[in-house]
Amino acid sequence: MAATGSGLPDGVTRVLAVVAHPDDESFGLGGLLALLSDSGVPAAVLCLTHGEASTLHGRPGDLHAVRADELARAARELGVTRVELAGHPDGGLTGIPPHRLAAEVTRLLDEQRPSHLLVFDEGGVTGHRDHQQATRAALSAARRADVAVLGWTLPQDVADRLNEEFGTSFSGRDPAACRVVEPVPRGRQHRAIACHASQASGNPVLWRRLELLGDREYLRILP
Repeated sequence: MAATGSGLPDGVTRVLAVVAHPDDESFGLGGLLALLSDSGVPAAVLCLTHGEASTLHGRPGDLHAVRADELARAARELGVTRVELAGHPDGGLTGIPPHRLAAEVTRLLDEQRPSHLLVFDEGGVTGHRDHQQATRAALSAARRADVAVLGWTLPQDVADRLNEEFGTSFSGRDPAACRVVEPVPRGRQHRAIACHASQASGNPVLWRRLELLGDREYLRILP
């Protein structure tokens, strides 16, 4: 799909986002979810883990509970209409039978009837195995339901810059093969990020990524 000027793809009328961890909906998809809300497009979120294994702990308390609360507050900031938080082990999604994860996505597809799923691009964007598994589950369910899938991705130059500066493992795409969505409402995304206080502090990669992207995000139609 060639790059386009701006805006969401045609035919997006209701969205279900499938992510691995609380904060993925804000740190990664936040600009897009805020844009959907501003455009009057209902969006729900299925998050597969509580993110309890994170090495970041910017708030006191048990991360299992803390991050569930952060997700709920961030979702309200983004205008998400529904959040469902599953209890799979953080860092262990690859150990869950794929059909079980796909069945959870299918259940919400049946309930929400979205026109599109929204996920991290194939490869997980960050290289995290949980991100990859969440996307695989969403794609499996989407194939059965014949629902289109939008993959949030990074342009190759931004991925390369982050990897060079921080030693990360981001994967990027040729911008000419993506849809460019602009402008995205970063103010709402920043407020949602602030809801994830346990994870947002001490996270320079996040802020550098947003700086490099400016008011643009990039999407691919996944097979």
